[in-house]
Amino acid sequence: MNPSFKTYQEDAAVQQKRWIILIVLNLFTFMSTLDGSIVNIALPVLSERLGLPIAQIEWVTTGYLMAICTVILFFGKLGDMVGKIRVFKLGAYIFIAGSLLCGLSGSLTFLIISRVIQALGASIMMATSQGVITDIFPAKERGKALGFIGTFVSLGSIAGPSLGGIIISSLGWEYIFWVNVPIGLIAILIGWKVLPADLVKVKSRIDAPGSLLFAVFIVTLFTGLLLGQQAGYGNRWIVLSLLVAVIAFALFLRAERTRTEPLIELSLFKNVLFSVSILCGFLVFSANFCFNIIAPFYAQNMLNLSPFAAGFLLMLFPICMVIVAPVSGALSDKIGSEPLTFAGLIVMVIAQFGLAALHDGSHLAVVGLWIAMLGIGSGLFQSPNNALIMSQVPRTRLGSAGSINSLVRNVGMVVGITIATTLLFHVMSSKAGHRVTGLIPGRPDIFLSGMHTVFIVSSCICLVAALLTGWRMYHAYSAKYAESSEG
Repeated sequence: MNPSFKTYQEDAAVQQKRWIILIVLNLFTFMSTLDGSIVNIALPVLSERLGLPIAQIEWVTTGYLMAICTVILFFGKLGDMVGKIRVFKLGAYIFIAGSLLCGLSGSLTFLIISRVIQALGASIMMATSQGVITDIFPAKERGKALGFIGTFVSLGSIAGPSLGGIIISSLGWEYIFWVNVPIGLIAILIGWKVLPADLVKVKSRIDAPGSLLFAVFIVTLFTGLLLGQQAGYGNRWIVLSLLVAVIAFALFLRAERTRTEPLIELSLFKNVLFSVSILCGFLVFSANFCFNIIAPFYAQNMLNLSPFAAGFLLMLFPICMVIVAPVSGALSDKIGSEPLTFAGLIVMVIAQFGLAALHDGSHLAVVGLWIAMLGIGSGLFQSPNNALIMSQVPRTRLGSAGSINSLVRNVGMVVGITIATTLLFHVMSSKAGHRVTGLIPGRPDIFLSGMHTVFIVSSCICLVAALLTGWRMYHAYSAKYAESSEG
């Protein structure tokens, strides 16, 4: 990068390569988010082979997401300080190494440790990628570019069960991780030639107390929530864990308000549009991960589909999303983001209610229709919402804003898993008359009762997001009308 340039938009060489840079970032973004959900389709298989209930085997998924949430804000801040592109490259190396180790794991313990290493790399890339794109692309193309990266974020998060089912049936569970290695190496060979040197850096210090308090908050919160499904939320250690989480979060907020160089820029949340968009993104990912954790068990255990066939059925979600999301992102540059996000959420509400009506004798065409509609709604929502979030922050805070967006997305995934499994086990336990943390052979009715409750709740979550988006849209158009009247 020529030091005479103040922005990447002024550098013709960078602008000529901007779409190649976007493709490289999207490859890593897709793989890092894919690995948050690709294990889901393998959970029934791993649960059976290892003789473990669902509540324990889901740690393979939640351990990955928890590790991302713990450190993502730290790496977002680090990216602003030493350069987002430099930090992104480090994350790519760690992620590929972690993927290799995951496939070599011979036990549940080693697999979880390898997943944590993989998650460290993923968190680094998630924390910096959106900031890099916002920095490189001019304002008139930013919605489209963020739309594409938002598409691959959501596509990776949702495509896991479908792609995982195909890979597991064809090659074995190890290859759901090993597939990242050759793709990652190819992306590195291309990307390292086209990625420019860092241009925007902020002189700052690492917020060590804030980082520690936030890590304690995330670990104790999700440990308490997830273990509570097994031991019950009345267990004193579970209560203690959740209490520590509340105290750590309160201390974290207090510390961040008083520090001159905080881990998280709380001032960003003073922007109402930024805050509402972040909240809606959280709600949508929570709702989608209710689907993501329940759908593989429904497809394999209720519809009696093989992992391969279940993978193809669930593939309807990412296929519809990848078709709709780029179009939605491009349209947001022309007509605005608010109407597209609202329309997407309404479609998702309808689809979630449709999923709540499914049973063990449902026709595959009906199941496929609701899954496809969920993908269409998500595609309409995600790209414009990401563009709204990143357009509200100054260049010097793009790393922080991107890491907050990624943090909220991953917290939403863990919350979605927690909501889905907690509701599922609670309803199943009530129906069975004893505590249940897994499927009961010969009693599909018990699982379906729990599944129906989960999808009704997830549809209500999408409805809340739709109401918030409608409120946001009303105020946006009211402000524009007021400006035009004054003019």
